[in-house]
Amino acid sequence: MKNLDDPMNETAFFTLSAQEVCAATGISRDTLYAYVSRGIVRAIAHPGDARKSLYDHRDVRKIIEGKKRGRSRQSVAASTIDWGEPILVSKITRIADGRFFYRGRDAVGLSETMTLEDAALLLAGLRVDQDRCCAPDFIPADYATPFDRMIAMMAGEVTNHPAGDGRPVAAKLMRLAALAAAGMRDDGESPIHVMLARAWSKRPEAVDLLRRALVLCADHELNASAYAVRVAASAGASVPASLLAGLATLSGSRHGGLTPRCRAWMDRVERRNIDPVRDGVPPGFGHPLYPDGDPRTRAIMQSCGQVGDAFWARIANRVTDETGQYPSLDFGLALLERELDLPKGAGLGVFAVGRMAGWIAHLFEQRQSGKIIRPRAAVAG
Repeated sequence: MKNLDDPMNETAFFTLSAQEVCAATGISRDTLYAYVSRGIVRAIAHPGDARKSLYDHRDVRKIIEGKKRGRSRQSVAASTIDWGEPILVSKITRIADGRFFYRGRDAVGLSETMTLEDAALLLAGLRVDQDRCCAPDFIPADYATPFDRMIAMMAGEVTNHPAGDGRPVAAKLMRLAALAAAGMRDDGESPIHVMLARAWSKRPEAVDLLRRALVLCADHELNASAYAVRVAASAGASVPASLLAGLATLSGSRHGGLTPRCRAWMDRVERRNIDPVRDGVPPGFGHPLYPDGDPRTRAIMQSCGQVGDAFWARIANRVTDETGQYPSLDFGLALLERELDLPKGAGLGVFAVGRMAGWIAHLFEQRQSGKIIRPRAAVAG
């Protein structure tokens, strides 16, 4: 039996047989197979016997740690707050085995041809028509960053909210958010990725790269901003107020705010030729749900040609080799911003515009549940 408490195993990857998993955790084989089907334990084919599987020790360790914590109501609730078990039932996005799925369909595969409007239809049942919208006059194109313009636009919509609070309003807000990010008026005919490419870049490849990045950003299960949207929606907040909650949360330095931090780090690495790991793990690396690498980032890096001996591929590989952390979506979006010569802050703008589709899906799913999200607090001391 392998020793799961061996400190050398913290970074070294190894697998366990079904017999070893059951002995270490005290669960039955039926329970183990149920965990695999639910994505709690990752399985790979046994190299010596195609009829058997091997199981990731990191997932087994989580089961053991959960048993040590106990399963009281309070301990289960506490474990959900920080990368814990799901606390809301959702049919929108599933993350399992190093991949993520929109309504059961592989999202990376969808991003090869899908537009953000297609993603909004799939995720939220939202038809984002290319009807002409007018970007608010109080947001000039040279105002701060694309994300700042989105915040200003959505705040204005909250305070001047018109009648109606359903999907047509949500669809209009999604297009308005893209126009605010682009800093332009609507031509009434271009899809969102084309508008952003026209406003931000002169590179011909920008249209398709932005299209794919927007789809990859569309949703990512119960992340902090999606949860904030659901909390607001559960309390009866309007569509623009709920989306503003998502934008405010995305701005945080441990969420979408990592993207501009990663861009600044990349600029320092290139300009000063600094050691990329001199201060430990840099911003834009590591994701608890993808210990073997973020598939969104791989797709963006491949689309940008950053593979093999390309400069940023080599830098990313060095960080991974020395820290054990793979580049996250924030690295991919900062890379996209640099490769396409986009305005500063456009990476976060792509993140926010794309994520509108998922936020709207979560908003209406939460409304449909008819429940308010109101956990209890365990008072310490």
